[in-house]
Amino acid sequence: MKFPPASLCFVLPMLSATSVQAQAPETWTEHWFEHNQTVSRVYQDNDVAVYFDSAVNRSITWPNTYLGDVWRYTKRTYGHFGTDSQLYTIFHAGKYSGGHPSTYFDASHDRRNVIDVGSSSPTAWTAGTGNDLDIVTHEVAHIVELASKGVHDSPAFGLWRDSKWAEIFNYDVYLALGRTSDANRWYNLMVNTTDSFPRANTHWFRDWFYPIYKNHGGSSVLNRYFVLLAQYLPKNGSNYARSLNWGEFIHFWSGAAGVNLKTLATSAFGWPAEWEAQFTQAQRDFPFTYTPPGPTAVTVFQDQNYGGYGMALPVGRYTLSALHAWGVRNDDITSLKVASGYKVTLYEHDNFSGASLTKTADDASLVDDSWNDKMSSLIVSASGM
Repeated sequence: MKFPPASLCFVLPMLSATSVQAQAPETWTEHWFEHNQTVSRVYQDNDVAVYFDSAVNRSITWPNTYLGDVWRYTKRTYGHFGTDSQLYTIFHAGKYSGGHPSTYFDASHDRRNVIDVGSSSPTAWTAGTGNDLDIVTHEVAHIVELASKGVHDSPAFGLWRDSKWAEIFNYDVYLALGRTSDANRWYNLMVNTTDSFPRANTHWFRDWFYPIYKNHGGSSVLNRYFVLLAQYLPKNGSNYARSLNWGEFIHFWSGAAGVNLKTLATSAFGWPAEWEAQFTQAQRDFPFTYTPPGPTAVTVFQDQNYGGYGMALPVGRYTLSALHAWGVRNDDITSLKVASGYKVTLYEHDNFSGASLTKTADDASLVDDSWNDKMSSLIVSASGM
């Protein structure tokens, strides 16, 4: 996998009351790394655009559905990834073996969320099973780590490399999409996988990510890790200003899990004296507590009928900066779901000011309340509060 150079984010306004009409170009000439193919669009909908080079068999259609499902799930779990709703997916046969991502921050790929995969086989991608699914899902995992919550770069990439993060991301995606056989297949592959970092014979999936995922909230704990990064880690403009050290890494995952993970980390990775000092300093520098956040009370959505990106929120008070950290853009919500026993109060302006609207049940369209794309802060609470 290769990472393109960082660049500033460029965004355009988007009306979210209705689905955005997909506008991916019919052809696209690659201009990155050794890639120089003119690829043709073979499919698009509002969430995905699929491109093949001239060598890819045109009878292949599984990416249309599968990658659309993956991208929709990704946006509803981690929030927005820029203003373009589509994931751009490029397939090559007989060339460019492997894959790489790019994000809407990167000029190198025309500021689009991209996965670009190739194979040395001239008959590549015909199966639509096994490794075909694994590699494209892996590349989407990189987009999440590089561009979630409106912030660029992956502060943990130097620690989990390419990419222990994708191991748990793939597993979660397969489970969420109801692909039980793929989830079991992937689990059996990953549970026996070992790495030489941070020490010999490390089982990242078995001893670190899977226990966190299983015991502390599944996809929600994965999302909370990125929320905490966006809330606390220093930034330089729209980029993270620096990477995490090991102590900070354990601290941020402890915050996401709502429990001190030092014991788990010691078992999985060891615990050098340097890490103890880093961990203690991280707790001082980033003073969030290890408290379970509680269940999802409200889920907000970009578009009508619970479409577009979404974000599941526990009880809490969300200023505009907090919403940004959770992956919600300003003035960009059009529908919502409210769990039984809870309510949400939307506010027109930041810091719970201006006009307000309270909802105690699901609403598939805020348009008829004159609240389309109008919310800048909100409070989620128990309905009796």
